[in-house]
Amino acid sequence: MSEPPEIQTCAGRWETKAVNQKDIVIIGGGSAGYVAAIHASHLGAEVALVEKDKLGGTCLNRGCIPTKALARSAEVLLEAKKANDFGIEANNIRIDFSKIMAHKSKVVSQLVSGVEQLMKANRISVYRGTGRILSPHLVKVNDEEIATRKLIIATGSESTPLPIPGSNLPGVLSTDEILELTELPESLVIIGGSYVGVEFASIFNALGTRVTIIKRRPLRLEPIDEEVGRRFAQTLPRQGIEVKIGAAVKAIERKGAVLSVLWDSPEGEQRVDGQMVLMATGRAPYTKNLGLSELGIQMGQGAIKVNEYLETNIKDVYAIGDVLGKNMLAHVASYEGEVAVENALDHPRQADYRAVPNCIFAQPEIAGVGMTEKEVTEGKIPHKVSKFPFVACGRAVAMGQTTGMVKMICHADDGIVLGLHIMGPHASDLIAEGVLAVQLGATAEDIVHTIHAHPTLPEAVRETAMGQLNGAIHFLRV
Repeated sequence: MSEPPEIQTCAGRWETKAVNQKDIVIIGGGSAGYVAAIHASHLGAEVALVEKDKLGGTCLNRGCIPTKALARSAEVLLEAKKANDFGIEANNIRIDFSKIMAHKSKVVSQLVSGVEQLMKANRISVYRGTGRILSPHLVKVNDEEIATRKLIIATGSESTPLPIPGSNLPGVLSTDEILELTELPESLVIIGGSYVGVEFASIFNALGTRVTIIKRRPLRLEPIDEEVGRRFAQTLPRQGIEVKIGAAVKAIERKGAVLSVLWDSPEGEQRVDGQMVLMATGRAPYTKNLGLSELGIQMGQGAIKVNEYLETNIKDVYAIGDVLGKNMLAHVASYEGEVAVENALDHPRQADYRAVPNCIFAQPEIAGVGMTEKEVTEGKIPHKVSKFPFVACGRAVAMGQTTGMVKMICHADDGIVLGLHIMGPHASDLIAEGVLAVQLGATAEDIVHTIHAHPTLPEAVRETAMGQLNGAIHFLRV
């Protein structure tokens, strides 16, 4: 795209070198990086993508996709067990864990292959290896140097296990390792009640594993609306999932064939046993061996700092995705990839986080977007809350999935939708209507005046919006 970039030498001079020349180099081929690469190619840029492992990153290989494949197997099993309720005789239902895991691997392999094909189709140069930044315009991969006009860091995040005695014992698993099990554990202790821990709890509980969640603080699933999180927590014991609250885990010990997780309480030392232990204790930005300190990149709590254009403090260097340490969600990372690329190619665009959907693929599903009731209350924003239960939704009743509700929060003065929060069937799909409403500044009246197909689950969203006006049709006002 015109003249090749100049490269800073050790003496501080800038000169042109005979190395690979690119408009944009992206370090990291996960949800942020590979989407950024494709978008940049669509905009006419010459792009190089650096990835030391498999394309697709954590989400595709060790996160979103494999867990959702397992979640689907769990859903099919639960539906099969209820088949008799729908007049379908299904007896001797059993699982084959090896086939469940094979299905998971097949899904991942298919999608990774798809990303690889997209790289080729978009003429993106993929460099396999660890990228090290030599200057804002020069990246080294293995023994090869790539010159670039703009640089985007998209190195993602890594699991952060608790630094406690016994954390390295056999059978203590990370969220990566649990996806490679060959046998279904009889019992599983999950340390951490984040959405990741809850998703794994739902999956393995459905498959027949005895699951215990250990959490230091009450299970609220932030940033999900507090009421929705509280109602979900109440469903866990009914599903057979035990939850231990107030447990600051201090150690893990081996006791014969089981692992014991220990913590102190006012009543003395407590413990719970399990065949395996899952560390679902969060993730941290991954910035190792990049050369960020030498480059002078500003950091905060281990994360890269950027402005609203996703620029770092170093000219021509951008950062996106989990490495920012904020919204560690694949869809946010992909969005940031598109925004950063447009800014790098001189199409100014600020990142807008007003409408970020959060989804938890548990039983039942949970999803939310926009402000929670706690946030509007603490912010002293005049508001109105309306709710509609799935037990009053015809489609949900026909499906036999009536647990949960839709909750809408609107501004009391103009009816603009401030937040939508859902617990129930296909919540992760239904939230899209709320995302559009929040993003576009739609009102409850806008939703009510939009015809929704019948009988469908989205009718529950419309009925909730009606609750902001004169009242829902299929639910008595109290």
